[in-house]
Amino acid sequence: MLIQVNSNHSIEMSQGLEDRVRATLEDELERFDEYLTRLEVHLNDENGSKSGPQDKRCQIEARLKHHEPLSVTHKAESLDLAIDGAAEKMLHALDHLTGKLSR
Repeated sequence: MLIQVNSNHSIEMSQGLEDRVRATLEDELERFDEYLTRLEVHLNDENGSKSGPQDKRCQIEARLKHHEPLSVTHKAESLDLAIDGAAEKMLHALDHLTGKLSR
């Protein structure tokens, strides 16, 4: 599964951050590997240099074999929490989809 990590201009993308995103998604979603072709991750700081409640956003779009893409978004006060929350939401969305497919 290919994982692409993107960010807006207010998030400084480092190799460490990219590795953390990849590790989180691989750990959470590896059992869905047969369904996934690509995961696109978009990280955003909605307030830029100003801080604020839940101003970090992580959107994950899952490209699936033979299905429409799934997209989830999670906002939190830190980037780590936003990434973890979005990964959890994608896990539930893929659980739901694959449960429907196995019926």
